[in-house]
Amino acid sequence: MLKIKSYVKVNSIEEAYELNQKKTAIVLGGMVWLKMGNRNISTAIDLSGLGLAGIQETDEEFVIGCMTTLRELETDKRLNEYTQGAVRESVRHIVGVQFRNCATVGGSIWGRYGFSDVLTMFLGMDTWVELHNAGKIPLTEFVDRKKDNDILVNIIVKKQPLRVCYMSQRNTKTDFPVLTCCVSLIGNEARTVIGARPARAMVVEDQEDILGNFDQKSEEAKKEVIQKFADYAAEHVPTSGNMRGSKEYRTLLVKVLTRRAWEVVGGMKDEY
Repeated sequence: MLKIKSYVKVNSIEEAYELNQKKTAIVLGGMVWLKMGNRNISTAIDLSGLGLAGIQETDEEFVIGCMTTLRELETDKRLNEYTQGAVRESVRHIVGVQFRNCATVGGSIWGRYGFSDVLTMFLGMDTWVELHNAGKIPLTEFVDRKKDNDILVNIIVKKQPLRVCYMSQRNTKTDFPVLTCCVSLIGNEARTVIGARPARAMVVEDQEDILGNFDQKSEEAKKEVIQKFADYAAEHVPTSGNMRGSKEYRTLLVKVLTRRAWEVVGGMKDEY
């Protein structure tokens, strides 16, 4: 059972930050995951009155407020045009529309959950987080930071030339994913992200530069390097087993989803 001693709908980020310095205080977000736990909360901090919901687009970036719902991500035409529908694909299997109308992108990113489709997707882009105290830092850095009492204000996606594909494997349509995969070409940078391992999402470091100059290769050469990199990813991504799948099954999925997603980005397949 979740027990809350004091509820505060704050009037400013500064007020939220001050209240959140207490170890037993917590920012509520969408309350869809938090309410399932057992804990005592001294102060529940509600950011819903600060205008931090919505997606703003400029020439350089998308600015996504921390209180933006997953449903807003799913239905935003501009963001989905930019990502070729990958953002929609990354959230459309998450429980149901009612759930996605409550769950927030800020809660998903801040939690850095091991099952998170949202974290996997945003790591596949040039994404930054804006924190009240620490300022703007790359999501690739934030994901490995120790959790603290800062406040996540915005998620920022830098607009660069982008081709991206998101895939996941689920045992049933609305269940947690067995494995998630996002691959992208951000400018000339090839990036592969694997999540639900079942640990938090990670960027696969291509230390052998297998996918280097990917766009300049012929279709036959692309097929060869994609298969080689899929094998490489399966060898270098740590996985483990739980009730949804064994370690061996997840390792196989790393290979299969990496290959399929890169075939989409490489233009060899038109659909997910």
